[in-house]
Amino acid sequence: MKISIKILGIALITGLLVSCDKEDIPNEVIVDNTPDLSGTYMQEDQMGRPAINTVFVSSENKDQFNVTTPSNQNAAFQTMFESKLLALNPGYTTNALGMDAATFTGALATDVLNVSLDGPTTFYDGTNVLTGRALTDDVITVELLLIFGGPDFSENPEFSDDHVDANDKEFLTSFPYLASPH
Repeated sequence: MKISIKILGIALITGLLVSCDKEDIPNEVIVDNTPDLSGTYMQEDQMGRPAINTVFVSSENKDQFNVTTPSNQNAAFQTMFESKLLALNPGYTTNALGMDAATFTGALATDVLNVSLDGPTTFYDGTNVLTGRALTDDVITVELLLIFGGPDFSENPEFSDDHVDANDKEFLTSFPYLASPH
């Protein structure tokens, strides 16, 4: 439960940061953005792409992965990710992005959520890839397609879709954009 709450909190904050501009926030809500760095902090979890961390990082490596800065993750974990990818899909050649196993797992091992500053915010929309993440993006299906779908998304159809095609409630069309609670 504790991990689920952390993941939900991270997802909510990420969604808000990626989905709104400063102009969307009323002036009375904007406060001093200077971070308070006093005190002692320790990073405990890192989930730019939660499903990737969950699937590709073995339990004995979770703590090390979670404290490794993203700039060092590729060198430290790409080989492990590639071994896991090929264990999950022994027939993997390339995915729809044209990435072979080493290139794809190198991108996955660097656990960051990319954001485009001058294009659509999407995990994948048929053209744009990993330019952010909109609340409505079907992230898990995209990840499954990239792992199992092959060069044209047609391979392994039984593994390439989570069959969850929408949120259980409609997202709002204005800030804070999240669906209302149950």
